[in-house]
Amino acid sequence: MKFRLTHKDPQSKARSGVVITDHGEIPTPIFMPVGTAGSVKAVHQRELKEDIDAKIILGNTYHLYLRPGLSLLETAGGLHRFNGWDRPILTDSGGYQVYSLGANRKITEEGVIFKSHIDGSKHTFTPEGVMDIQRTIGADIIMAFDECTPYPCEYDYAKKSMGLTHRWLTRCINRVNTTEPKYGYQQTLFPIVQGSVYTDLRKQSAEFVANQQQDGNAIGGLSVGEPHEMMYEMTDLVCGILPADRPRYLMGVGTPENILECIALGIDMFDCVMPTRNARNGMLFTTQGIINIRNEKWKDDLSPIDAELGGHVSTFYSKAYLRHLIIAKEILGAQIASIHNLTFYLWLVRQARQKIQEGTFAEWKNKMVKTVSARL
Repeated sequence: MKFRLTHKDPQSKARSGVVITDHGEIPTPIFMPVGTAGSVKAVHQRELKEDIDAKIILGNTYHLYLRPGLSLLETAGGLHRFNGWDRPILTDSGGYQVYSLGANRKITEEGVIFKSHIDGSKHTFTPEGVMDIQRTIGADIIMAFDECTPYPCEYDYAKKSMGLTHRWLTRCINRVNTTEPKYGYQQTLFPIVQGSVYTDLRKQSAEFVANQQQDGNAIGGLSVGEPHEMMYEMTDLVCGILPADRPRYLMGVGTPENILECIALGIDMFDCVMPTRNARNGMLFTTQGIINIRNEKWKDDLSPIDAELGGHVSTFYSKAYLRHLIIAKEILGAQIASIHNLTFYLWLVRQARQKIQEGTFAEWKNKMVKTVSARL
């Protein structure tokens, strides 16, 4: 994987560039739709490419390991061939999912013992094993196995957890360096900075990760309930330490406002389930603000969902029709809303790239944050 930095905004720390993988180029800043179990919920791969123009999608190690399982994925030739997606894929290591299991998992120095949420069967994830699993899944970008701390989190626990994540990272790097990709294309490991919301821990973790000299780096353990100002503070701190010539990925973030503010701090890559999850519940993100399509005020509104956005779905279907589908619990409603929200998110980062290249990002961002946060 290569990263080429092309532009810097003169009034902020925002930058644009391109990540180059064997499955294609990814312009940055970029938003990556989440396809946890091998598909982006309610969205066909055709729409992902043609309507949404997603440059990269995510898969999740934990979910894909349990179902459909590694044997089938390897027989298929990896996730790209299994799901028919020929652009880049990133896999999360499963650390966040294991963290979410709570009482159904036990963390040790060796790894994590957990029970499947599907059938209760017992499994073990180690740093080495998770690297092997991601090799088999076949993602272009694979994530280090880490422990994601909750918020709030006691300082002593955050420090202990960070140390464990660092030791696991060393094992992940060793495993990747002593194994080969399975399907004839390169795979790149991203370490993950942890340290909760403690400045000294975040600094230590960012310095440790930067010293590993990997081709890209990620920031984890944020957007887990902490105030937004705290997330921005930690992100700004870490971006000041991670090497500027490598892509920076802020995991699990977030709202359109979060994305714009963190682009301004120097983040290049984002992912979040929010656009698809909220879509299924009737929340739409638009170029004019946020719409709860369930509200009575949209019942007779025959105007397009978002006339300014472009894309077949957003301009063809009316707010009244989409509201009818969502209220009636028609599957098509979830599909239209999901495609719309993802189209908006990809439009937003595309606009950000353009403004960075024009040197006008900071002024545009300050106006856009207010617009995209407004409730209509």
